[in-house]
Amino acid sequence: MAKLTILEYPDPRLRTRAVPVTVFDAALRKLAADMLETMYDAPGVGLAATQVNVHQRLLVADVSDAHDQPRILVNPEILTREGRCMREEGCLSVPGEFAQVERFANIRVRAQDVEGRHFEFDADGLLAVCVQHEMDHLEGKLFVDYLSELKRTRIRKKLEKDRKQREAGAPVQRPRVPAI
Repeated sequence: MAKLTILEYPDPRLRTRAVPVTVFDAALRKLAADMLETMYDAPGVGLAATQVNVHQRLLVADVSDAHDQPRILVNPEILTREGRCMREEGCLSVPGEFAQVERFANIRVRAQDVEGRHFEFDADGLLAVCVQHEMDHLEGKLFVDYLSELKRTRIRKKLEKDRKQREAGAPVQRPRVPAI
């Protein structure tokens, strides 16, 4: 397995809409495994293929405290949505930034596994938020798109400053809390 490079906002590649997965092979299984390793190391609870510059409809998630319940969703779609909830979200592509975002509270999801088999499940709480967040990535959307222009600009400028510091060899302090 290999850790992958996570694209950071405002990288324009994060705005690429992912295409459906049509080939279920060893390369897809390896990508999913590499994405899980990258997500756990980051640390995060979800990661979409778009975030690692692979523009296929694939996401991984694990919202368990013990990090022992990985989920791999290929070609996911939300079948039903109910209720609303506000929750603080962060993002591995927007490191160190968090904001309240409104999402659906309960969803029913259909997806395929890495072998191409279809399955469905219901999600609420953090899992529902995580799946919606990662599916947004597959559409080229980030959680900052739910924020005001002023907040987006502030976040973009801070991340650009952090990037310049890293390129100059200076350490950048970021919280090590799991992001979606």
